[in-house]
Amino acid sequence: MHLALSSSKSPTQQLLQSADLVSQGAEAAIYKAYLRHFPASGQAKNAGVDGAAFEALEPVLLKYRFHKHYRHPTLDASLTRQRIAGEARALMRCMRSGVTVPGIRMMDVNEGVLGIEWIDGECVRQLLPGGAELEGISEPEDMGEMDENDAADPIADYGVSQDALMDMIGAEIAKMHLADVIHGDLTTSNMMLRKKTSDLVLIDFGLAYHSTLVEDKAVDLYVLERAFASTHPDSEPLFAGVLGAYEKRMGKYWLPIRKRLDDVRLRGRKRSMVG
Repeated sequence: MHLALSSSKSPTQQLLQSADLVSQGAEAAIYKAYLRHFPASGQAKNAGVDGAAFEALEPVLLKYRFHKHYRHPTLDASLTRQRIAGEARALMRCMRSGVTVPGIRMMDVNEGVLGIEWIDGECVRQLLPGGAELEGISEPEDMGEMDENDAADPIADYGVSQDALMDMIGAEIAKMHLADVIHGDLTTSNMMLRKKTSDLVLIDFGLAYHSTLVEDKAVDLYVLERAFASTHPDSEPLFAGVLGAYEKRMGKYWLPIRKRLDDVRLRGRKRSMVG
């Protein structure tokens, strides 16, 4: 599916027009597109051919924050620019701190488009028990005839164990929090395992912001804990593994966050009881 645009198109609009729609949300649409890359002139000269012969296409993910007609145009444009720039800043801060996130490929704040590296892999939610069923992914027809011990483990296809995956999640979140970046929407849907390298990639920083507050980091963890509980059955050992790796990476900064996490959990339980 392609985006229909007016006859007078900017380069970003042309890129959107050639892209394929992946998903549509209330705030943004996600597209897969391709950017052309050319080598440096010296590389082409050394090869003895025209640089165009080296043209390569790189897949990119485009997040398009479309116009909201219910908002005043000036306010809408300002909010869109702020959110695109804010997401890009969070990604850059993460990259500088060694957090594994998609690289930025292009940005057009006026058009509301952020282009990032396309991650060839699978969402962690689909790799853990319960997640695939909630996503509507059906099991193979002959699965019922297989012995339980013979059932395929999707994580094993990446060459890592479930425990190792939890360690990776905890370590990446810790690196992010040490950089004072709050994700704002930590779920297993916003994590991917890359196929070629089997590394964990944190994605979707649309709600991310910068904060040094212990409270914000504890709430980030609590959001992930609730996501595990609501999506993956018997998830307590899984999240305990995440926290174990997080604690190890955070070092001396872990104790105040742990105390605040306990407070956040208590507040969450009280809200649940009140309804």
